[in-house]
Amino acid sequence: MNRCHRTLQHTDQSRMQQVRMSLACIIFSVVNFSTARGVQKDPQLLPTRPVVTRALLRAVSFFRNHASAHGGYVFQISADLSKREGEGRVTAKTAWIEPPGTPAVGLAFLQAYRLCKAPLLLETAKETAEALRQGQLESGGWDNRIEFGTKERAKYAYRTETESRRKDKLRNTTTFDDNKSQSAIRFLMELDVEMDYADQPVHEAVLYALNSVLKSQYPNGAWPQRFSKFPDPDLYPVMKASIPEQWSREYPGTRYSDFYTLNDNTICDLIDLLLDAADIYQCSDYRLAACRGGDFLILAQLPKPQPGWSQQYDKNMHPAWARKFEPPAITGGESQRVMRTLMHLYRRTLGHVEDAERFLQPLDAAIPFYQRSEIGDGKLARFYELHTNRPLFFTKQYKLTYSSGDMPTHYAFVVSSKLNSIEREFKTIQNISQTVPPKSASNLRIRRTKALNTKVAAILNDLDTRGAWVETGRLRYHGPDDTTTQVIRSDTFANNLINLATWLGAE
Repeated sequence: MNRCHRTLQHTDQSRMQQVRMSLACIIFSVVNFSTARGVQKDPQLLPTRPVVTRALLRAVSFFRNHASAHGGYVFQISADLSKREGEGRVTAKTAWIEPPGTPAVGLAFLQAYRLCKAPLLLETAKETAEALRQGQLESGGWDNRIEFGTKERAKYAYRTETESRRKDKLRNTTTFDDNKSQSAIRFLMELDVEMDYADQPVHEAVLYALNSVLKSQYPNGAWPQRFSKFPDPDLYPVMKASIPEQWSREYPGTRYSDFYTLNDNTICDLIDLLLDAADIYQCSDYRLAACRGGDFLILAQLPKPQPGWSQQYDKNMHPAWARKFEPPAITGGESQRVMRTLMHLYRRTLGHVEDAERFLQPLDAAIPFYQRSEIGDGKLARFYELHTNRPLFFTKQYKLTYSSGDMPTHYAFVVSSKLNSIEREFKTIQNISQTVPPKSASNLRIRRTKALNTKVAAILNDLDTRGAWVETGRLRYHGPDDTTTQVIRSDTFANNLINLATWLGAE
């Protein structure tokens, strides 16, 4: 177990407010803030406290009783409740981890409770935390799902299972891909704060998970996409990234789960998580691990004339293939999050660690390089060819090409450029001489504006007699012959819940 433990002393209030405010922002980004899509707003329906309260409690009760799998959740279910799916077709005995699945819904319950203090919300948040605790693996984190059915559950090395079966023969793979384990740890961590660290099973699960994050970090500061055992440091030398003279244009089908992975913001999510954990638990080990993650981002910057980043690197710190549509290349996607993470690290570690300025150095070359790489109309290619920097795309037959005329539609091969805002932030941050604490949350009041009233009125109008928000949509993983046209989505539920709770908690 990690040597860091929560002390009885209260943490610095301004830092804790910063953590809570940042997590509130994450809630609003995890859930989809497009509640009003397709909603017929009734201008005659004006929100009142009793009406909004009843609607919130009815919606939570419905979702808890009909969309839950032992306290866990999936992406969406059919309106008749007969079909469910995460990133695949699942049964009513399966919960999904990736947002907007179980941790995102749990965090919405908790954030809504903080806004309006309805006891039912804390109760449901604790149920979701228990579902996650039941899905925590011996390796410390979470797979993409939690199985509650007896037959399927017996295949996993869940920590809560006490029978004497050989857990070393069971599935025990923690995944950091797509913010899965990170979002689970984050929700449990925030609930731990809310419970004043007194819920021992939750507290212990968080420390166990954070300890596994530390132990799974490579010597160079990176993390794998997923793992079932901790890496042997002797097998992973620390070196600077470089571009090989030659690279294969054919997909090799190589296993890539142990590569140093920036894809889907894996390492950036872990760095942000550890920075918050350091403040919540007053543990320098977590901050130092986050800084080592930043040092990897520095090592991973490729040399001029292409001073950017790749999605993943092999042990030789060369850009490498992952899936058949993710080649060794400079990425215009994940690199933008890398630059923001480096600036965030600087802000959060200035005054805590020596030489925090090192996290800003890569941006001097990276920002102008990516500005020169824009492909018009504020866009960047997801991939740029090594050496030539020409934009790379794939045909629908997954052949590398320089043309964007025949691309598959399931993946973003062209992404939006956020370089102007990144450059503005960089120029601002260069003038910062010390961290500036945020305003106290007690001084930040939410008011019931006309826009908020209109939004809440639309949400109330769209709630059906059961307490469900049903919308037009299709199920992705139930085959081409599936006739479902009405669905209930977890992201819509979480978004609407936050809006109702915001209205109730506003002045």
